[in-house]
Amino acid sequence: MATIKIIFNGDVIQETPLNKEVMSIGRKPDNDIQIDNLAVSSHHAKITSILNDSFIEDNDSTNGTYVNGTLIKKQVLRDGDVIRIGKHDLKYINENASVSSEDEFEKTMIIRPDAAGMPVNEGDAAIDRSVGKLAAEIASADSGTKTSSGTASVKLLNGANSGKELPLTKILTTLGKPGVQVAAITKRPTGYFLIHIDGGDNEGRPRVNDSEIGTQAHALQNNDTIEVAGVKMSFFLG
Repeated sequence: MATIKIIFNGDVIQETPLNKEVMSIGRKPDNDIQIDNLAVSSHHAKITSILNDSFIEDNDSTNGTYVNGTLIKKQVLRDGDVIRIGKHDLKYINENASVSSEDEFEKTMIIRPDAAGMPVNEGDAAIDRSVGKLAAEIASADSGTKTSSGTASVKLLNGANSGKELPLTKILTTLGKPGVQVAAITKRPTGYFLIHIDGGDNEGRPRVNDSEIGTQAHALQNNDTIEVAGVKMSFFLG
């Protein structure tokens, strides 16, 4: 499991495991990682972890977020990276991180169920990094394991493509609207799961049966109703 070491004036003052998919960083006590310093915004940044990879995103903070001295908005993290927030350094420790170079990431294809014909867009760099490796990690973790029986599909219930069905033939199918909300449906040996990937600050998280999913992968059941980026769809298994 990846960890964050908080360093102030050269001394490690705290070490926190990244034991949630999304962990908030900020000055207020309701953050997962609290840094009580006026140079830190109330909810300064967040770290999202998917399997062995993590990326950090600045929450439009006052003083910005830096990784290895470079001001970032959203950045994949590598083992040993140093995040600068206010006057504190946060060292990212993760020897199992699969990221070594940007060239390793394939472009993520995001199906747009809200647009006519369901065109496919490329994800932004941060989505590419997290989703591209997510598929590889799933395939690696599940190798030699019996895959869940049957196939699945989703049927769109509203929008320009209402009534159309999308077979879930891949290990990972990415759905949504970049900049608004992106989610992925993954096929695992134990079934199908919905994972929140990106966006949703205004939309909230994707919903299953009208309830927002949590920070972890959400197991899908036959006839569940999924909502991603305002588009509703029914999930069918078998």
